[in-house]
Amino acid sequence: MKKLMSTSLVAFLAAGFTANADSINILVEGGGEMLQKAVAEKFTEETGIEVNFTVVPYQGVFDKLSAEIASGSSSFDIATIDVVWNANFADHVEDLSDLFTDNVKADLPAALLADATVDGRMIGMPTWANAEIVFYRKDLWEDADNQAAFKTEYGYDLAPPATWQQWRDMAKFFTKDGMYGTSVNGLNSEEWMAHVLQAGSPGVIVDDAGNVILDNDAHVEALEFYRAPLCEDQSVPDNALEIGWGEAQNLFYQGQTAMMKFWAHAHKLTPEDSTVAGKVGVAPMLAGSAGIGGIPGPWYNVIPSTAENKEAAAKFVAYAFANNAMGIEAPLGLAAANSAYESYMGQAGYEHFGPLLDTLGGPATKGRPIHKDYQELVDEAVMPAFQAAMECEDNVAELLAEAAEVAADILD
Repeated sequence: MKKLMSTSLVAFLAAGFTANADSINILVEGGGEMLQKAVAEKFTEETGIEVNFTVVPYQGVFDKLSAEIASGSSSFDIATIDVVWNANFADHVEDLSDLFTDNVKADLPAALLADATVDGRMIGMPTWANAEIVFYRKDLWEDADNQAAFKTEYGYDLAPPATWQQWRDMAKFFTKDGMYGTSVNGLNSEEWMAHVLQAGSPGVIVDDAGNVILDNDAHVEALEFYRAPLCEDQSVPDNALEIGWGEAQNLFYQGQTAMMKFWAHAHKLTPEDSTVAGKVGVAPMLAGSAGIGGIPGPWYNVIPSTAENKEAAAKFVAYAFANNAMGIEAPLGLAAANSAYESYMGQAGYEHFGPLLDTLGGPATKGRPIHKDYQELVDEAVMPAFQAAMECEDNVAELLAEAAEVAADILD
């Protein structure tokens, strides 16, 4: 097991806290416990402070923390929350700005720092982060006959796709012999929104000033690109509105698609009995005119303002980040710090860390809006337009113009 610890953080912990608590309680979902269990055990060994996890389903974290805030008291000293809830809880958690030393900031992708900042306060410390990257069949890409045929048909060498056009070309090329080139995820809009950023949009749905940009040129261009394999190229299964992340993953594992865009952690979890076991290659998320861009999926440790053991909680939050690489040994194999990922790069089984870091640090990478109405914006404005576009009949620009009006009404 590898361990990284910032010298400045060690000194900060030694000088900054005198925690008197015997134990702290952390509210998490299942993945959050797995990724933090080892560091919690080490923390207990070194401090004597017991760490107790209360594990609930995903939505249970939001519901339980919301209920405790409403009651004016909390039985939790820390909650590990999805980034999409940062705005909802920002007014009810402690400012952790003092934990973000220069070394900590330098060790985090800019997008994760931006998502931690709400109204000038650093409301949570990243615990792990993920992003969609490109997965492809190495055996197909390395096949000499495929390489020759592709070069003849498209005029350039067959290599992992890096651009929008390459993605479309390769999806069309590998749609043969009972296999599709890829799939289109019609149940989740985040994959399309990554392309919005790649096209140069200053954000997705709204800009940093809160103005609705759902119908800007980048949103339109990205949605036209995203549905092209379905509506123009026929290089994907035609039931896009039935395909989400899980379905896309299964199609790839079963050998029914040649490539997919998926969350990076899946590389480590490829089933040994799957058709593609030992044949999976990985590359950064695609680049558009603005470069590589993705939608990060970070989670943050926050300290409720009503927590009883804030000093001990802060000590754990800082300690967990200083030992962030320990989460990589958990089944999901994720971390947040650049140095944590870098410490495993080059090792067999961790080939996805390079593409993941390239994506998390991509010039166009940016988080979803840190906005209390984010989920309503997605449900009421984004998804109806996005899924209508997957029907391949309506004009994309018109759909997004209507969606922008709905979004403006929500925010009014």
